[in-house]
Amino acid sequence: MHSTEAMKLGTLTLAAALGFSATAFADPKPAKADADMQAVLDALAGLGGKPVETLTPAEARKQPTPADAVKAVLTKKLGKVPTPEAVGKIDNRTYGTHNLNVRIYTPLASGTGALPIVVYFHGGGWVIADNDVYDASPRAIANTSGAVVVAVEYRKAPENKFPAAHDDAYEGYKWALANAASFNGDPKRVAVVGESAGGNLAINVAIKARDDKAQVPVQMTLIYPVAGADMTTPSYVANANAKPLNKPVMEWFVTNTFTAKTEAKDPRIDLVNRKDLAGLPDATVITDEIDPLRSEGQQLAKNLKAAGVKVDAIDYVGVTHEFFGMGAAVVKAKKAEMAVGKDLKAAFAKTVSTK
Repeated sequence: MHSTEAMKLGTLTLAAALGFSATAFADPKPAKADADMQAVLDALAGLGGKPVETLTPAEARKQPTPADAVKAVLTKKLGKVPTPEAVGKIDNRTYGTHNLNVRIYTPLASGTGALPIVVYFHGGGWVIADNDVYDASPRAIANTSGAVVVAVEYRKAPENKFPAAHDDAYEGYKWALANAASFNGDPKRVAVVGESAGGNLAINVAIKARDDKAQVPVQMTLIYPVAGADMTTPSYVANANAKPLNKPVMEWFVTNTFTAKTEAKDPRIDLVNRKDLAGLPDATVITDEIDPLRSEGQQLAKNLKAAGVKVDAIDYVGVTHEFFGMGAAVVKAKKAEMAVGKDLKAAFAKTVSTK
């Protein structure tokens, strides 16, 4: 543990002993965003959205998103509305019991023969967002990894409470394996990738596949994943009021996702307290500085390593939650996209193709 992390943990312990709120000891000068990240935050503020925690889920789903802010930044910079990153092909289909969307992205340079597959899960706290909001991430992953990206939609809370999204994620993963040939995918070279709540879904797919003795993904990429139930960690304290994700928004997600708040202690959510992480695939864990989820993501990476899992843990300073997928506007986002693609390529190269 870094000395600053240890100091913060000590402060939290002291605060609890004295009966004070831990937030009273938060750093009065939170980390500063990089210039390009700040430009996105300023653009987001300029779009006039209301605090998510003050809205109903239906209202929150209509709010401006970080993706909208990136579009605004690029429009101002280019003098015209930007076009999405080009890919070879996009195919929309449906899967599973609930007839949900699955969007298939073929990379721009697809070559010949069957391609490896990435099953991707978007973020949004299991309540908001969809494949449209997170469209930039699968495009970037497809091109940096050379894989077909299968973006799996899942049911949202509060209409469909926990564990509906987790059930859908696993069903979507199995659909990708079973239907790989129909989109020129190689069913033996399949990885899972997720952002935020989707990062939680990705590792849970790997865990369930292992426990069911089914085909386990060859790699898992967990991008600022939801990995714990403790909202007094150092990063929660430091980023209690951060944008676009903060403690009130996370509390709102918990209220809407679970039938009872105690369900957040379910091992599928409270991953940092699991003792059964051995036997999972190689992992890339991406965290960022201005994010309440930073501490739990870093702790998950440490726990995976301790369980014998090969982990590439990368932390990006000066950027916020949701920065991944902003490669067109944020330098460190582009670096993260390239790093994820590199790790995925390496994992796929170690697995023998079925073709």
